[in-house]
Parts: sequence; C-alpha cells; structure tokens
Amino acid sequence: MGSPRERISINTGWRFHQGDPAGVTGLDYDVRPDVTQSADGKDADARPDEAAKVQARDARVLKPWILPTANPLIRDPAKRHVRPASDPGADVDYVQGSFDDGAWQRVTLPHDWAIAGPFLKNGPYGGMGRLQTWGPVWYRRTLDIAASDAGRKVFLDVDGAMSYAAVWINGRLAGGWPYGYNGWRVDLTPYVVPGTSNQLAIRLDNPPESARWYPGAGLYRNVWLVKTDPVHVAQWGTRVTTPEVSRERAAVALDVSLDNESSEAADVAVATEIFALDANGTKTGRAVARIDEHTRIAANASASVSGSTTLARPRLWGPPPTQQPNRYVAITTVSRDGRVVDRVESPFGIRSIRFDANEGLLVNGERIVIRGVNNHHDLGALGAAFNVRAAERQLQILRDMGANAIRMAHNPPAPELLELTDRMGLLVIDEVFDSWERRKTPLDFHLIFPDWHEPDLRAMLRRDRNHPSIVLWSVGNEVGEQYTGEEGAAIAKRLHAIVREEDSTRPTINAMNWAKPDMPLPGALDVIGLNYQGEGIRDTPEFEGTERIRTKPQYDAFHAAFPDKAIVSTETASALSSRGVYLFPVTKETSAPVRDGRGGDSAIHQVSGYELHAVDFGSSADKVFAALDRHPFVAGEFVWTGFDYLGEPTPYYDARSSYSGIVDLAGFPKDRYYLYQARWRPDLPMVHLLPHWTWPGREGQITPVHVFTSGDEAELFVNGVSQGRKKKAPFEYRLRWDDVVYAPGELRVQAWRNGKPWASASTRTAGNAATLALVADRRQIRADDSDLSFVTVRVLDHEGRPMPTAANAIRFTVDGPAQIVATDNGDPTDMTAFPSHERNAFNGLALVILRGIPGRSGTVTLRAESPSLQGAALRLQVR
Repeated sequence: MGSPRERISINTGWRFHQGDPAGVTGLDYDVRPDVTQSADGKDADARPDEAAKVQARDARVLKPWILPTANPLIRDPAKRHVRPASDPGADVDYVQGSFDDGAWQRVTLPHDWAIAGPFLKNGPYGGMGRLQTWGPVWYRRTLDIAASDAGRKVFLDVDGAMSYAAVWINGRLAGGWPYGYNGWRVDLTPYVVPGTSNQLAIRLDNPPESARWYPGAGLYRNVWLVKTDPVHVAQWGTRVTTPEVSRERAAVALDVSLDNESSEAADVAVATEIFALDANGTKTGRAVARIDEHTRIAANASASVSGSTTLARPRLWGPPPTQQPNRYVAITTVSRDGRVVDRVESPFGIRSIRFDANEGLLVNGERIVIRGVNNHHDLGALGAAFNVRAAERQLQILRDMGANAIRMAHNPPAPELLELTDRMGLLVIDEVFDSWERRKTPLDFHLIFPDWHEPDLRAMLRRDRNHPSIVLWSVGNEVGEQYTGEEGAAIAKRLHAIVREEDSTRPTINAMNWAKPDMPLPGALDVIGLNYQGEGIRDTPEFEGTERIRTKPQYDAFHAAFPDKAIVSTETASALSSRGVYLFPVTKETSAPVRDGRGGDSAIHQVSGYELHAVDFGSSADKVFAALDRHPFVAGEFVWTGFDYLGEPTPYYDARSSYSGIVDLAGFPKDRYYLYQARWRPDLPMVHLLPHWTWPGREGQITPVHVFTSGDEAELFVNGVSQGRKKKAPFEYRLRWDDVVYAPGELRVQAWRNGKPWASASTRTAGNAATLALVADRRQIRADDSDLSFVTVRVLDHEGRPMPTAANAIRFTVDGPAQIVATDNGDPTDMTAFPSHERNAFNGLALVILRGIPGRSGTVTLRAESPSLQGAALRLQVR
C-alpha cells in the first residue's frame, strides 16, 4: 500500500469561479442576521454589542452537515453531531464530475482572490481594506486516488479558507468549517472511489461586515491530501513537553494519540526517536534518545500512549541574542504485527518558560523583556495568500529593529509562520478569537461561537502546541464579555479549562482594554493582558466628557489586585504616521491625538511622521516607554502594530490600509522604527535624523529636528553650525531641537555614549529628481510558485541623493523567466490595484515583487522607467 503516510500538496490544478449557479439556493451555512447599518469606521474601542436575534424562517442550510466535521475536537461524546442522511447540493452543477469548468480561472494555492482589486473607492469599505472579500466562490480540482489506496484513509487537510467552507467530493457533501483562520480536516474516505478520478469542489462564502480588518478571501493557505493506514496517529496527535529543563539535563515527555478506524482491534508498537535539528531544520547525526511504548486499540476507537526520556546536556531553545533557538525532532513510528503503518515527525524545542509577577518572563531561567509587536495576517500587496518568503522578510525586518516577540492578532496564523518563529527564536502569543458571543461587526465570529468555540480552540492548541516559540495562549481580544461581569468570566473559565486539557505547560491570557482589577474577567486567566490601560486611555483633560473609554494608568492597580499574576501589555501605543510625511506645526507634547493642524491632514489623509501622534485611545512610543520604565514588573509590550495592514485605516476610513505600523505596507521602515531600534538594541551604535532636509519654500521657517539614538547625548549641526548639544533626561527617549530654522544644505548629528563618540548621521538637501535606482533583497530565487524577490525602487537626484518627496509615476517591465506579482509604495491612500505594473513613488520609494516562473531558469531583467527620469535595470537569477 505504498509508504505508511502520504502528505501530498494539492496546491496546483485548481479552477476558480465567483458566484453560485443561477437560481441555486440552499447552500448557505446558516441563516444570517440582516445588516441594516454598516459597522465600518466605528471607534476601534467601541463597546461590542449583543448578538442580533435572527428571525426564524423556513430555510434550507448546510449547518447540520458541516457540524460533524468538528466531532474529533469535541471532548464530550454526547455533544458530538450526527450527519443527516441526505446530500444537499448534490444536484448543483458545480459539484458534479461531468460539469465542464474549462472556462473557469486556473489558480494555484495559496490563493487570495480579492487582493487583485479593484479597490472600492466609495462606500463604507475602509475597515475591510476597500477590497471586496465577500460573496460565494467555488474551487474545483480532481483527485486521482490510486486503486492501491483501497482500504486506506483519505483526508483533506486545509490550513485556512476564508470562510464558511463546504466540501463536496463526487457530488456528496463531506463536511466543512466556518471559521476562516483555523486549519481543519475533512474525512473523504467514505466518498472517494479508488482507481478513478474523483471530483473535489469547495464552496466558500465569506460574509460582508464580518471583520474589522482585511480578512482575505479564498483558499489562502496550503491544502493537502493525506493518506494513512486505518491505524494511524490522529490529526495533530503528538504532544511533546519538557517538564524538567536545565543545562545539565532535560526530561522530554511524549503523548501520542492513535486512531484505529478498522473493524478489528489492533496491537501496536509506538517507537519514537529524537534527533537534533540544524539551523535550517534538517535532521543531524544519530538519535539522541528513544521512547518505546505498546498499546491495544479497540476496533473503531482511539487510544493514547505516553512515555518519557532524559537528555544529557540538551541544546536549549531560547531567544537571541543571549540564547539560541536550538530544536529537535521526534520521529514516531507506529507498527502493527511487525509492519510499519504510520510515521510522523514532530519538531520541538527544549526550554523552560515561567511568568513571574515581579520579574516578568523567564526563559531557561533568564529574564527576557518582551519587545514585541502585533501583526495582522495579510502580507501587504500579496494579501492573505500565505507566502513563506514574504512572512520571513517581515520577521527579519522586525528582528533587525530589535523585536523578539510577535502577537498573532487576532487569529491563529499559518503553520509555516510558527515554523519561522521557532527557527528565528521569536516569542509568540498565539491567539484564537477576536470576539466571543458579543459582536464587533454584524457578521463576525460571534454568530458561530456557541457551536464552534471548543473545536476551534482545540484545533489551534493541538496544531500549535509543539512550537517552542509559543509562550502564551490568548483566548480573546477586547471581547464584549468584559462588560458582562460573571457571565463573561464564565466563558473565559470555560476556554481556560479547554486550554488546560490540551496543554498545561503554558499560561492563558486575554487582552483587555476595559476590564478593571475589581471585575471578574481578569481573575479567570493566568496572566493579565492589558491593551493600552498600562499607560492610560484618554487620560488627558481634553477627553473629559467623552463617551469613549477613559482610564487612568492601570499597572499599579492590577499589580496590587493580582500580586501573583504577571502583567503583559498585549497592545501598546497604536501610534499613527505616514512614512516620509511631516506636518507643521510640530506639537510640543510627548503624545497627542490626531486632528487637522495637529499631526493630521484630512485633505490628503496623511499623518505626520514626527511620531508624536496616536489614535485617541493610544499613545506615542515615548509615553509607553516611560510607563514601562516606571513599572519594571511588567513583562513587556506588544506594539500595535509591527507592519501597516490592510483595513482599519484609522483615522481616515477613505484610505485602504492602517497608519499604525512601525513599518509601512510595502515594508519600508517609518521613522518610528529607529525610535524602537534605539530602545530595543541599546548596544547597536545608531543615530537617526528626522525630518528630511529638502524643503523648498520653507527657507527661514522653524523646522523642528528630532534625533533617535541608542546613545545618551547628541549635537546637531546645520551647515556646520552647532544647534547645541543635548543629553537625554530621565524618561526621555528622543532629543529635540524644536527651534531649528530651515536652510538648504547639510543636516548632521553626532551622538555620544558615556562621553565617547557613538554614532553619526547626516542628510543633505536634494536637487530635482533625476534617476531611478533598483535594489533587490535577493538576487537569486527558485523557479517555483513561492520564492520571491522584493525590489526597492528609489528616486534620486543627479548626485545620487534620495529625493524624499518624489511622487513620479514609474512603469515596470520584466524580461526572462519571472513575473511581477505586485507593486506598492506604502501610501495608505494609493488605490492603484496591487497587480499593476505602474506605480507612483511615495516620498521617493516604491516596491516591486518578483516571482520566478515554475520550471524555468535563467537571467531576469527588471526595468523601471519614468518620464523625465533616467531609467534603471536590475538583473537577477532564477534557478
């Protein structure tokens, strides 16, 4: 019967179509509430509402057939679902093998059908990224199941589909999954016919008004066909823990869940060998340990085995730079009557984690200050279609800034993203829900929470629990149940109990922007998670009398109320800025809201890059740093956000993307990047100047200059004339020269540390835009559907100086075995579709993303041209 287990990528060979066949009804998962008013643009910290009551009416829906897919993830057998006997949708043309889909679009997964646009320039669509992600769509492909597969189990594993997926195979509804962010499995075995071509059809039906950000659309993560023996390791059926860890020895415990889906009892031997992995995740050397167990599994039943071993002088996993992310792999082999029937690999890391109320996070006994960011799941111009290289680039940019942690906001990520955080040594908060039973948008997850919270939570936990990078399980973000007292706390306790059943090694957390220490919810989980409350929310006099949340700083209050619980700032800052935009006058405040004439300009929909402004409920980085430094017991912070993301474009909902990122949507750092780098990489000699120094028409006017440095003092020069030497005061994180008068020429700064020269930087006034320059992050890529090269386009003057205000229109062409996937520039107001080969520079920069053509190799030439500018060309290799 071939190899014991086959896991086959089925990302190719798909046909895609938008819309149901004419006149077909009855394919909805359930009856949805009528949406009479859009939630788009309401305050991000608005109080969630009660669930809308759906009027009962005669409707044929798929819910009874979809619910049984969750059964393996429902603990109580009495609560599991029975599939009805009939086959809804069997008469729909799109599910039948005889249907001719030749006119449908050919696509390769992961696929985000919405990202190509066009952008919706009018209407209430800013919150979801001004891209239409809603409406039914279909995917079809054939599955060739060999005759030799008779008697084997055949599963469809989907890593993520947005959303309300329903799966037909050979015209029969096999199952599905509503939540768009989780991985899930459908058992195809009862419906496939070995030795023939089997027709697979998947319908998705993402609702409008279902998210507060761009959710993506389509089969946007990897899809797999898995074939096993009837006796096999269950889905996500291994659990590796390290209950005792020291540098001298480590105990490794292994639990293996087994399914026997045959009509006879099975006696099985379960042998696990442990190998060290190198930095690339490749197995090295001989096995360092072995665990052997035996069990008997009744027919059509499940069982589990547990064992442990001890490793001497283990290679520990921990975050750089003080530790290294070493990993191991447990290879588990299941044998029946001397015949190998299954084999699975489980990468893991050996490390100890402990959260302490006074010391914060300790990894392997070392206090690690969390320097984290929140990140949404979109990859900018690539949308939600997961790409390993694009995600790796994001993490590398954040790591270079000094970040050591990522919070998955607000949903389970692609599994490959966690493989990256494991390999790079980044700490992770893995988060499952943005809402529980109360709604933030009319058609969000609250509609299915009662039926699906247990299987969705268990799915995340089982899939992800072997990743050493995960240090906290988050069960919710700013949920409406903060407002419902004991009722909300009861839900939190129920979710906490599920976590404990699946993984007792990591604490639970819930990100709270409203609940206070005297309320029931904070006590229900292990660690206190605070969104913005630590530094205070709207705590200045100008917000008196407002109806929104107002909260004085809360670190001390929570620490006093919960002296045994650690505190993590799960969201801080939510500062706003547009890269390279500087608006005058510059506020004298450390942190201020965005208003016209005060950091914002609603005519151009941009926010000043002086990095002093935030959303009303947020704060500047400077204010957050001071709050954390005054409360060293706090474990650390997760900044909102690492990257700009599609949707939620506060404060200008006519835009396409957010303003809160430290890095813009194209991956270009904003000035704030260097403020965080100065704090998070204190041993890196660096100094950063802002603004740029090209201001025709501002001659003689006050143009404040700010400096971010890891040094402790600096001296500023304009055309060689000192503007004074300044030293950072306590709780001061930037140096400000607010009375500088602009004169064309050179702006230069020299920083010192402990009285010694530390770093210097300068910028000169640019001339007219004259030429383009291209720089690729990688000059060699693979000839496949996934590897990418990100090419930065710069507009320069005739002496090669960056032109910081350039907005020239640029056209791109490519020769050779590669294609332009997307272009961007980081401008949240740019409504040019991402696949366009034409893009205006935004403040001197643009981005081109190249992908090799599968199966072809050779030299690729990318050309950039712009009227009145000297063009540029770049060569790279596709292999």
